[in-house]
Amino acid sequence: MYRERPSRLSGAVLWTRTVEGGAPRPVLPDGCMDLLWCEGRLLVAGPDTRAHVPDTPPGTHYAAIRFAPGAAPALLGVPAHELRDTRVPLDALWPGAEVRSLALRIGDAAEPAAALEAAVLAKAPPQDPLTRAVSARLAAGWSVGATAAEAGLGARQLHRRCLDAFGYGPKTLARILRLRRALALVTRGVPYAEAALVAGCADQAHLAREMRALAGMTLTAYAEAANSDTSVPSGSWTVA
Repeated sequence: MYRERPSRLSGAVLWTRTVEGGAPRPVLPDGCMDLLWCEGRLLVAGPDTRAHVPDTPPGTHYAAIRFAPGAAPALLGVPAHELRDTRVPLDALWPGAEVRSLALRIGDAAEPAAALEAAVLAKAPPQDPLTRAVSARLAAGWSVGATAAEAGLGARQLHRRCLDAFGYGPKTLARILRLRRALALVTRGVPYAEAALVAGCADQAHLAREMRALAGMTLTAYAEAANSDTSVPSGSWTVA
C-alpha cells in the first residue's frame, strides 16, 4: 500500500509504502531524489537515468521524502551526479552517529514519515532559485537553448549546474520530464499519438523510443500495468 501527500518542504512529497506481494513495479526516472527510512535504515535514492526495479521482500516498510528536482544535493552535501543511478546509505554522506540517532528517532516516532519530514525541514537550506527556474522551464517544455538564455548561462555553464543539481545534463533532464508529461497524459486515457505531441515529442514513434530507452518497456505495457496497479498512484511508479 502506497500513500503520499505534499510535504511542508516546498516542492517535496512525503510518502509511505508497505511492499505487497507480486512482481515489483519499476521506478521510472523523474528527475528527483529521495531520502528513505526503511526498517531502521536511512538511504538515499539518487537521480535515475533508467528504470530501477526494487528488490525488497513483501512487508517491508518505507517512509520517505521525495525532493523537488535539484533540491536534495545542498541538503546532502554532495553533487547529484555522484549519486546517479545509485541507492546509498545516508551514513556514507553524513556522520554515522548523526545518521544512527536520526534513524532511531524516526523509528520510535508514532508517524515515521512526519518525523523524517521534521528532521529535513530543520536542516534543509533554501533551494537555489536558478536551479528551481531551470527545472520549471524544462518541465514546461522549454528548449535547452531557451532555458539557458533565460537563465543568463552559456551551454557549458548550464550543463555543469545541471550535473551538480540534477545528476545529469539539461538535455537528459528535459527528456525525462517530457516523458513524465506524456505518461501523465497516457494514464488519463489520452491516445498515444496525441500524448506524444502535447508532451513535446515529434510523433508517437519518438515517444515509443524514449519509453524504451528511459523506462525499458512499451507504452502499452506501461498503460496496462498502471491501470491495474492499486499499490501506487496511477502513472507514478516513483517509489524507490
